Amino acid sequence: MATTKKATTTKKAPKLTASAVMTMYMEYVLEHGHKPASVFKFCKDHNIEEGAFYNFFGSFQGIREAVWIAFYDNTIQVLHKNPDYATYPNKEKMLSFFYTFFEVLTANRSYVLFALQEQKNSLKSLAQLRDLRLKVREFASDLIEQDNENKSSRFTKNPVSIFSEGAWLQTLFLLKYWMDDNSARFEKTDVAIEKSVNAIFDVFNTTPLESVLDFGKFLFKENFSRTK
Repeated sequence: MATTKKATTTKKAPKLTASAVMTMYMEYVLEHGHKPASVFKFCKDHNIEEGAFYNFFGSFQGIREAVWIAFYDNTIQVLHKNPDYATYPNKEKMLSFFYTFFEVLTANRSYVLFALQEQKNSLKSLAQLRDLRLKVREFASDLIEQDNENKSSRFTKNPVSIFSEGAWLQTLFLLKYWMDDNSARFEKTDVAIEKSVNAIFDVFNTTPLESVLDFGKFLFKENFSRTK
């Protein structure tokens, strides 16, 4: 009597993605306290082909930059899940952006602190943010251009490039503030976000004095209290 062999199935390894490589990298640096020695060693440790790595990233620096864009994209996705977001005034859109962005960063705080403190040279650390800078400037530019459409005189229109760069500098300030914030649920960062956005939009409306002074007092108070 003929016997039939039972067909055997082999499990296919899950398809490698850029997101998976980013996750591997983030977990590696947090577990080891330093970046991998080489792409070869990193791939060997994770049982992936080195060529597959290069399908997504040219170097570890590429991963570091992509992580920040992932944080940004996640923020935008969360914002647009709210059906009311499109109807918000521009000021509320900016507030929502910063609140959500820092919620995303808080969920990944250990990695963010490592990534920004890994190199003592702050300029080298900021290199990983160059693509994020373009995204934030683009986001701010859209808000400024919408605001300018409602202004009839060219003298009252805000220069897009200047204010979009200002939004990026605001992001850097808030990032540094959040890194140093030891308050519960990072409540002081929320206050800094609110006051800084209020100040910027008062500048948009050409009535900056009250909010700028209020924001300045807040910064002085916080910085002074930390030096005691």
